[in-house]
Amino acid sequence: MNPVDRKIDNDIGSEINSFSRVNGEIKISLELKQKTKVQLMPEGRILIVEDEHIVAMGIKRMLKILGYTPVGVASSGEDAISKAEGTFPDLVLMDIMLKGDMNGIEAAKEIQARFDVPVVYLTACSDSKIVENAWKTGPLGYIVKPFDEKDLQKGIDVALRRHRMEKNELEKGSDKAEKGSEKSEKSFEKSFEKCGKRSRNLPEPGECTESLQNLK
Repeated sequence: MNPVDRKIDNDIGSEINSFSRVNGEIKISLELKQKTKVQLMPEGRILIVEDEHIVAMGIKRMLKILGYTPVGVASSGEDAISKAEGTFPDLVLMDIMLKGDMNGIEAAKEIQARFDVPVVYLTACSDSKIVENAWKTGPLGYIVKPFDEKDLQKGIDVALRRHRMEKNELEKGSDKAEKGSEKSEKSFEKSFEKCGKRSRNLPEPGECTESLQNLK
């Protein structure tokens, strides 16, 4: 191995096991690009819900290139709920128009209600009623087909960021409520102590009677 090959090997590591001098430059460039993306992109466990197998595999490949972890692929609403329960994803990419008894909107409602997992819809549908019903479920994003890696990355990144912000806001609100409750309890305890001191300073009934007799 010459000095140049050794430097490349040190930079990329085991990713160039299949290095070839014929097309090595192209392959190295691709793998280095993928490695850089993995380092820069946020981590995220993604569940793909798509009933078109070829489309699902394409999304899975794009997620891996972007540095996300596909935790599973579901082709129906019922399967999506089951896999969400078993894989604990950070986000669900949900196709709206799924085959079967349960569409993507119904599956998204169930997943959000049961597991508090954010949903980003994937669809080529332009029906205004369906889109309106989809938005009523409170998704954190909407990606229109066809889309590329850049669209996918942006949709996921924005959704995950929004979900984290919402959780942080809820936690802050919960902390404020707890602090307010503690403050109220302490205030009540202080008031109770003051009342106790005042009651201890009151004269006994016998003392009151003696005082009245003395006045006579």
